[in-house]
Amino acid sequence: MKIVFFGDSLTWGGYGGNFVEEVRRLMPEHAIINAGEGGNTVINLLRRLERDVLSLQPDAVFIMVGGNDAISYSQPKTRSYYRQAQDIEEEFVDHNAFKTAYRDLLTQLQAAHVITWVGLEPSEYNPTVTDTLREYNESVREIARSYSVPVLDLMSEFAPDQIPERPPLDIGFILTIGSREKNGWSEFETAQRDGGYSFSFDGLHLTPDAAKLVGARIAEFIQSQV
Repeated sequence: MKIVFFGDSLTWGGYGGNFVEEVRRLMPEHAIINAGEGGNTVINLLRRLERDVLSLQPDAVFIMVGGNDAISYSQPKTRSYYRQAQDIEEEFVDHNAFKTAYRDLLTQLQAAHVITWVGLEPSEYNPTVTDTLREYNESVREIARSYSVPVLDLMSEFAPDQIPERPPLDIGFILTIGSREKNGWSEFETAQRDGGYSFSFDGLHLTPDAAKLVGARIAEFIQSQV
């Protein structure tokens, strides 16, 4: 099968661990394509669906998105990034906009007869971000159910039950990500330990070890579906 992984920076894997590479290693009989892009919301995925997924004529697609949507809505000091870098005119993706775009995404994939699977993103930065993402994830679960699309809940499997209070995310946090990417920063384990995180190194992005676990779980999930 030709399988496209469609999502944001967690799927892209260029900042932290890369779970798509682990899926590729575990499923060598399939053609695995990484169509993740850092910073994307579901609106961005919808905009590039034709170019980055449908034009490839895949047999299947695994979608995982929502973290940036939740951040843009719940962390107002990040909104300039979503307006300028992601071209989100409203600066954030509220719950209704998220649900509408997600339905459009699944509708177009089903119309193209592409097998679709959905992952629910994990997060552990602070309670506000995590709780907002849980709400968005629940909407994804309901929408997917209405389309008979199987769901893998990675939030429940990887996020800790108790999330400590941490400062709100702001544009400085996002600029730090860009700076670290540019400079080849890779102190993931140190950042994980210093920040008190369980599967990520900054509350959002996977450590290399966690990415292997996530990739193994996704491969197991997909293999149970095909």
